[in-house]
Formats: sequence, structure tokens, C-alpha cells
Amino acid sequence: MADFALNDDQLQIQKWVHDFADQVIRPAAHEWDEREEFPHPIVQQAAEIGLYGWEFLMNAMSDTSGLTLPVAIEELFWGDAGIGMAIMGSALAAAGISGNGTPEQVMEWVPQCYGDAKKVQLGAFCVSEPDAGSDVSSLRTRAIYDEATDEWVLNGTKAWITNGGIADVHVVVAAVEPELKGRGQASFIVPPGTKGLSMGQKYKKHGIRASHTSEVVLDDCRIPGRCLLGGKEKLDAKLARARERGHSGEKQPAMSTFEATRPSVGAQALGIARAAYEFALDYSKERKTFGKPIVMHQAIAFKLANMATEIDASRLLIWRAAWMARNGGFKNGEGSMSKYKASEVAVRVTEDAIQILGGYGYTREYPVERWHRDAKIHTIFEGTSEIQQLVIARAISGLRIE
Repeated sequence: MADFALNDDQLQIQKWVHDFADQVIRPAAHEWDEREEFPHPIVQQAAEIGLYGWEFLMNAMSDTSGLTLPVAIEELFWGDAGIGMAIMGSALAAAGISGNGTPEQVMEWVPQCYGDAKKVQLGAFCVSEPDAGSDVSSLRTRAIYDEATDEWVLNGTKAWITNGGIADVHVVVAAVEPELKGRGQASFIVPPGTKGLSMGQKYKKHGIRASHTSEVVLDDCRIPGRCLLGGKEKLDAKLARARERGHSGEKQPAMSTFEATRPSVGAQALGIARAAYEFALDYSKERKTFGKPIVMHQAIAFKLANMATEIDASRLLIWRAAWMARNGGFKNGEGSMSKYKASEVAVRVTEDAIQILGGYGYTREYPVERWHRDAKIHTIFEGTSEIQQLVIARAISGLRIE
């Protein structure tokens, strides 16, 4: 049975990340949001204390309670979502490798997504395309095997890629047999310095602006056969089953990665919501109207009560999903429930925080408008709120709801 009482190690990690977020990230958040650039100096500092690194990620992911990673992520994004995403962005690539690769590939490539304190490296997970966002079964990026050279040749354009083009290691999901749609896809490692990979347009975003997001262009990009995650024998067997039976019974490489990371994405949104709630609560105690603090007015007090309740509900869903992911898996779309709830709550809570601050909340002098901008992406990326509802509906009904 799940026990949501944090142990001493988890409490220590929570404080460690919170202190870094409070002392390093928050003071720099406004600057990097305005610059809309990847915050290399902050990520470097995170690497120097061991917060940005594959060892921390693997230790957190090996926690049998599942709680260490969402606890750490909440504190990180409480500091700032853009910088938090810059620090956590490589984790999606690492998850893609861990979820689809052999043990040897995991040991070889996950550390290269991070580098070390002397030389920080980045990873990027490349799935979405200009015409394939939520519908990952319609990927046009192709991977063709060249038997003569034992190489895979990749061609296509990926869109909305965190760390795209600036990463050292790109994990690319591509169609091997397009007619099989999602069942005909595989994941590939594109090693550092591979010719044919380039950065397309860099997106100018509404929020999380310190996180680098761009297109990734693959033009006759040749990679060694060993860079097929899971190996060719496993892929050939999966494709054969898909051809014979019409389905392989295996999850799509992209979807298995997103499913595993949904509680973590929920924790990102939770951190933003908590930051906005705490700021609004403090402000409401100091700001006076009609001779008393505005928190004494029911209109404000009830809004804050709802914010606190929704935040706690979101955290419980996230922790339950994180625990289930490590202890038997999801039964009724619990991972999607946690991401769906927390992302929608983050948008509402940050909007309410702006309302509580009034005109001040609408200016860049105060951080709540940035938190509102940062929150919105969580209802869109790694599965929109509508996709999460679809996953939940299918899980609870057992039917292929379209």
C-alpha cells in the first residue's frame, strides 16, 4: 500500500532542491525569461552541485516509492518553469533511452545526455512534427536501413523540440514501416556531431522562455546500426508480429515514454501553481483595502481556499500516479489523470493569482504574470488536456473511443 510520508532522504532532497531554486533560480528567472535564451550558467551551477546529472536522475528514478522525482521537480519549477525546463529537458531524452534501449545502450547514452560538471551536455527527445503532434501515429520522419553499411538513414523535420539542435544527443522517433503507423515506428540515437542534423527555426514562445525549443531537421542523417534503440532483432520481431496480426501488442516508443513521464510533467505544473498561490497569499495579507487586508474579504479568502485545495488534490494525484508507475503500473489512466488535473489547476491558480494582485499582477514587475504564461504549456505539451481525457476515457471504459 502506498505511504505518502516522505522519508528523511526525500525530505533532504526536497530542501536541497528548494534552496537551489530559492537562492539561484528565482533571482535569475526574470532575466532569462526576458532574454529568451538557454540559461547555460544556471544549468552549469546545477551540474556542479549534482542536480543536473544522470546520477541524480537515475537515483531518483530508482526510488521504489516513486516520489523522489516529483518532489524534486515541484521544488525546481516552484523556482522557475523556464529554467526548470532547461534543467529537466534532458530527462525526456534519458527516459526515451531507458524505456526503449538495451541495458548497454542505457549505460552508453544516458550519461552523454548530461556530461559532467566540467563539460555540461544536453539531450533532446524528438517526436512531434509540423503535421503530427497529438497524433504520433502519423509521423513522416523516415528511417531506412542500409544493409550494406549497417547504417540507418533518417530524413524528416521534427517540431517543438526541447533542446532541439543544441543538444549533444538527439533521440529521434521515426517510421520504419509507415503503413503500420504507430506499430511501425522505432527510436534512434543520433550521436553528437552527426552530419545531416541541424536546427530549424527557434520558436519564440508565450512562456517557459528560458527553455530552448526549435525544429530539428534530419537530411540524409546516417547513424550506425547500433544506434537503433532495442536493437534490430527486437524491431524485426515486433514488425513481423504487427504484419501478421494487425497489431504487435507493444506500446509505441513515443507513447511509452510520455506515459512514464506524465506524473513528472504534472509535478512541473504543480510547482508553478504553488509558487503563484504562495505569492498571492502573502500579498493578500499585506495589501489593504477598506481598512483591512484583502484576505479578510470573502471574495479573496474563498479564492485562496480553492487554490490551496486544488493544489493539494493535484499533488495527491501526482504522488499516487508516481507510486503506481513504480508498483504495478496504471490501471485507469492515473498518469494522465495527474497530468490533466495539475496542468488545468496551474492555469486557473495562476490566473486567480493575477486577479488577486489586480493591476500589479498584470505587470512584469511581479512574477505572477510570468507564472501564468509558464503554466499554459502544460495543458498542451506531452499530450494535451484533451488527449489526457481520451486516455482516461479509454482506460475506464475499455473501449476505443475516438
